[in-house]
Amino acid sequence: MTAGTARFAPLFEPRGVVVAGVSSHPGKFGFVALHNVLRHGYAGAVFATNRDGGEILGVRALTSIDDLPDGAADLVFVCTPAAANIDLMRACAAKGVRAAFVTSAGYGEAGEQGRAAEGELVACCEELGMLLVGPNGQGVVSTPASLCAQIVAPFPPRGRIAIASQSGNFVSSFQNYAVQTGVGVSRAVSAGNAAAVTVPDLLEYFADDPETAVALAYVEGVTDGRTFFERVRAVAQRKPLVLLKGGTTSGGQQAAASHTGALASDERVFDGMCRQAGVTRARSVEEAFEAAATFATQPLPHGPRVAVLTTAGGWGVVTADAIAGADLELVDLPDELRDAIDAKLPPRWSRNNPIDLAGAETRDTIPEILELVAGHERVDAVVYLGLGIQSNQARLMRTGAFYPEHGLERIVAYHERQDERFARAAADVSAATGKPVLTATELAVTDPDNPGPRTVRETGRLCYPSSNRAVVALEHLWRYASYCSRHRIT
Repeated sequence: MTAGTARFAPLFEPRGVVVAGVSSHPGKFGFVALHNVLRHGYAGAVFATNRDGGEILGVRALTSIDDLPDGAADLVFVCTPAAANIDLMRACAAKGVRAAFVTSAGYGEAGEQGRAAEGELVACCEELGMLLVGPNGQGVVSTPASLCAQIVAPFPPRGRIAIASQSGNFVSSFQNYAVQTGVGVSRAVSAGNAAAVTVPDLLEYFADDPETAVALAYVEGVTDGRTFFERVRAVAQRKPLVLLKGGTTSGGQQAAASHTGALASDERVFDGMCRQAGVTRARSVEEAFEAAATFATQPLPHGPRVAVLTTAGGWGVVTADAIAGADLELVDLPDELRDAIDAKLPPRWSRNNPIDLAGAETRDTIPEILELVAGHERVDAVVYLGLGIQSNQARLMRTGAFYPEHGLERIVAYHERQDERFARAAADVSAATGKPVLTATELAVTDPDNPGPRTVRETGRLCYPSSNRAVVALEHLWRYASYCSRHRIT
């Protein structure tokens, strides 16, 4: 463990947590925070404080930090008013608490008086040697520790994406996508006003964190552009970094300033900085999460050459258009690969890329052709379209008046097994070849319980809602792979 990672250990791996300012009212932040820490199986000691004492959610509330056992907790989660927090920090430090997450508002976002109070809080924590995150933040999540210390839902599945955000709401958004897609999170932090611990500080921790494969960040402004550039470049040279920026228009810049007191930066300069630093710049929250999920679950491609495997022609045409508009290449099928596919399909298949099966697939066609295509040296990545079609028909049969008679029970089971097999084949072929195989179908969102997309989630990978979004994610993979190659990053 480096000095940098050790600094964050009490935040992400605390031996005990104190929730300060706990309320007995289930609508108050202090109650919600205590509930969320207890709800998800955190194994460390949990303490609560308030002025009135009593028992809340089975935890006896201490009326003073002085009653906290020495060394029993590393982290204090602060839901008390700003005016009470200096005394709270000093009392906690005396009991061995080494990190504070402060949800309290009324600091730098609240004008000159708030900025002065924020400065005093920072100075106090520096004097005490206490890590300060916030203020005006929503919380911290560490799935390896089963820690959900936040004043909002959800708690995401465990995974390899680490999130740092100047906006707590975007932490929630990214975690909601993790719940929906099954592609999980390692750590997540709302930096709030980032008075002491900034988003780059957190990203540097993520770069050294063995639980994390990719960092995902939301920022609204940068006060020192050169320093920010150097720090995120250093992160991107160790792990992929996906960045979403708010305040890209004049209206957005005004909103950012009122939200966190952030100074918005010039959009064109920021975009150029990301390209030079090897940072993946996303244009929407969906794109940001899907890029991070792709980095977390797919291997990097060795080149831009893409093959499209589709069960219907139109999907392939649209995907080919998307590839043509990206920094990718729709690979021409080598003769020997075309001949090998010929042996598996009747003559009506497209005989080109996109590889349109034209409804000619049999029980083993899709797994076999996926293996042939991804295994060829001229192919760097595959986009697979059409998963779930059979199960979609099976659902119609299963829910109709004729089921289970007329042979429907048997055909429904067969269709659903096939889509499960196809989804697993895509993951298995990718793992065997070390190449990205991206599966896309609108059923990922229109019918997420369909056995096709459901099984993709079970394999730990993202099922993309459209081929266009799969292509965007693949382009991000290739751009980062190309950056690493140019800079000899392994």
